[in-house]
Amino acid sequence: MATRTANMSKESCSEEKGLNLLHQLEDIFENDPLIDEMGYIHPSQFSLLNDESGIPGDSPEEVLHPSAERTASSVESLLDASNQENLYFWNRDHKLGISTQILLQLYRSAKQSFMSAFKQYKASNIQSDKVVDSSYAFPSCDHLESILMRHSRSLLLLSCDFITAWNCRKYVLSKKNQPSVFMDELHLSALVLSYAPKSEQAWSHRRWVIKSISANCSNFNEILEKESELVEKIAERSKMNYRAWNHRCWLVSYMKTEQVLHELKRARNWAAQHIADNSCFHYRRRLLLKILEDSSCRRCVSSGYNFDMEQLWKDELDWNRTLVNRFVGREALWLHRRFLSSCWINHFLTESSNTSNASKETASKYHEFGEFLENELCLAKSCSTILDNDFEDLQSQAKHSACYILWLRTQVPKPLENELLEKLRGVDLLNLLNKSCPERSSLFNDIMK
Repeated sequence: MATRTANMSKESCSEEKGLNLLHQLEDIFENDPLIDEMGYIHPSQFSLLNDESGIPGDSPEEVLHPSAERTASSVESLLDASNQENLYFWNRDHKLGISTQILLQLYRSAKQSFMSAFKQYKASNIQSDKVVDSSYAFPSCDHLESILMRHSRSLLLLSCDFITAWNCRKYVLSKKNQPSVFMDELHLSALVLSYAPKSEQAWSHRRWVIKSISANCSNFNEILEKESELVEKIAERSKMNYRAWNHRCWLVSYMKTEQVLHELKRARNWAAQHIADNSCFHYRRRLLLKILEDSSCRRCVSSGYNFDMEQLWKDELDWNRTLVNRFVGREALWLHRRFLSSCWINHFLTESSNTSNASKETASKYHEFGEFLENELCLAKSCSTILDNDFEDLQSQAKHSACYILWLRTQVPKPLENELLEKLRGVDLLNLLNKSCPERSSLFNDIMK
């Protein structure tokens, strides 16, 4: 009996401590709503952070609330916290660190508090639906929503994929028509992404917010630009982040032609510095396809923003060629070139050759196609030379170039096949393929028959 009582007392103390920690965390966000980055810190690292920040080791209350005006009760509670063996929160310059020592205890309290508030909130909604007099108001509804949003924020910062918490916030926000609360929601999801950059739920929530404000937001283009910059910033820290780049591709559907062209130009430097990341080239392909879609719908002309689309494609091909020669053996560059070549043949060449009003224009396009094939074959020849068999990148470059020419054969329209065969007579493509990739020689022999 005594043992059971002791255990119950211990659990009660642990639960009370967890609630106190949760209140401290929520108070930090109330006092510093501009926190833009957070992470989990081992207790041994707090003293190092304090030294680097110039914070005295005997002033933990300054670490907890560096800029807040405190009441006597809050100062007293902080002094009580200073008697604890470890410091649990670090907050300075809008950065937040949470001790790994309390994560489990803090998560349990946050989850329990959220589920309890969520249960009360649902009961309140059910009760309000049963009331016949619509003029009757429940004074506790707004208060419950405030508590629910506080607890769900704390829970999501500790468990970013807690779907119920995300959906609960959507439900509460959907009943409000205040742009500021949606901006706060973008800030919260960005904070979650600062420590969990591949959280699918956080990215999905951002898309829901953007979709919700797209119809009646005066600075929507500015928000799209900031979203694109956020993805680029996160992609710099989190390599090969498919979810981030997928979000950036999704943004393109809301962009106007002028903004798409700006993004295409701005993203070029980043792509040139991350040539192994195929996601950034996939993003460029999405931008280029958006331009083609807008052109087919005559949006470019109606918007008054004119540009030479064919020249845009040629510039992209030239830029890709420069990267292929500079960075040897990178498959992402060759895949991007396949896309560019395919679109150039199917959109610019085939579309023009089907027109019936000008034989001169058709002849000019055939001439351009001949120059295009000549340039592609010259690139393939220059990349197929293996100077050193021990250098794997050169072998990869030769393989990618040979496979690219083999692929190009399948993309050429039938009226232009003779042009391609004429150009290929001076190239022993089969020998080039077998030399660059001998383990697939039987496959190449069957294809070339």
